[in-house]
Amino acid sequence: MPRVTPPAVPAVALRRTLLAWYDRHRRALPWRASRDPYRVWLSEVMLQQTRVAAATPYYHAFLERFPDLRTLARARVAEVLAAWAGLGYYRRARALHAAAQTVVREHGGRVPDDPEAFARLPGVGRYTAGAVLSIAFDRPLPVLDGNVARVLSRLHALPASARDPRGAKALWALATALVPRARPGDWNQALMELGATVCTPAAPRCGACPLRRRCRALALDRVADFPPVPVRRAGQKVRRAVALIERGGRMLVERRDGPLLAGLWEPPGVELAGAGPARAALRARLAELGLRVRLMPTGRIVRHAITHREISAEVWRGTLSGALPRSRRLRWADPRERTVALTALARKLAGTRADEQPGPAPESVAAHPAAPCPGTAPRPAAEATGRVRALRCSSRPSPGSRRSSRRAPSPAPPRRRGPRAPAARGGGPGTRHTPRATW
Repeated sequence: MPRVTPPAVPAVALRRTLLAWYDRHRRALPWRASRDPYRVWLSEVMLQQTRVAAATPYYHAFLERFPDLRTLARARVAEVLAAWAGLGYYRRARALHAAAQTVVREHGGRVPDDPEAFARLPGVGRYTAGAVLSIAFDRPLPVLDGNVARVLSRLHALPASARDPRGAKALWALATALVPRARPGDWNQALMELGATVCTPAAPRCGACPLRRRCRALALDRVADFPPVPVRRAGQKVRRAVALIERGGRMLVERRDGPLLAGLWEPPGVELAGAGPARAALRARLAELGLRVRLMPTGRIVRHAITHREISAEVWRGTLSGALPRSRRLRWADPRERTVALTALARKLAGTRADEQPGPAPESVAAHPAAPCPGTAPRPAAEATGRVRALRCSSRPSPGSRRSSRRAPSPAPPRRRGPRAPAARGGGPGTRHTPRATW
């Protein structure tokens, strides 16, 4: 890792140029309309590993249900998860809820503006602390997400990745050296905005970049080489069988356990070993739950992905014999309502009820094309724009988010019969990347 030296271009000139560009071109995002620390904090948490377009409807719906920290702190975890359902990375929601309770209990309901006190709250890492405190309280603290890391790496032709500890250390040093005492929140947002809308992972629009004359990577005609592409974890293929059991327009769901989806609800199912038959394994699992069910194959497979897990779920139609056993693990749920925290897979499965014929696998959506810079080539879609958190963080990224990359189209906003989704957790312009995802 090359030694990080102070920026060759005077920091004052760099700040002046980028802030002037930000004042003219920044997007009108809902969380930018207020400096209320709760709203800023909520947006920062939602934008981790999530595109702006995906997070926006959730942001509005969440505030409608939990308009302030005290309301959020009083809510049950199940209510918070129900409002978050579809956005993914559920550990973010649990941590935010726990942090709200801590703020009410230990800080009188006021978000602390002291960096050390704020950093001690559940789910708050260096990135979140820098973003929230600089935007809401004008604290001169740096941020480092996927977008910022990409901008700094290219600006200084520094082969450093925020996903690598040594690279993250070098990039944090640059970010810290550049953050100004005046308008630190706008400065941090300007860096993220530039990475999300101009200095994108694939096909960056260098001709529109306000810093193009200062960019070393562009001068070297090597924009595509920075930052280095990290080695991606190989996907794990998972085969499941699930039973769709309905009654009165509602479907039977089971509360999930485990590190990824604990507390969320999904039609009962089982992971399958190898390529063995599914019926016997699924019937045995249903029997463990005290269910007597007649199973019929639908011939449909629903595909879903959670971080590195690529799930193929075989859908079976189930007819319940007898009464539902008394159990806190089972309940009926109407997937059209948002009163139960259903997994994203559960909502996909609910969509198969009207069409039992096998359908095509979901199509992947690439980042929006743009005129590339000299020497650049398309990069993997997952590396789109976003913020990457280098230290403790609570989630992962996509195009359209602010932190790392934000990509693919987003689902329709949540309907409020309770009081959304894409929370495509991937990369793309407008997303914020964090080094590790949390559920």
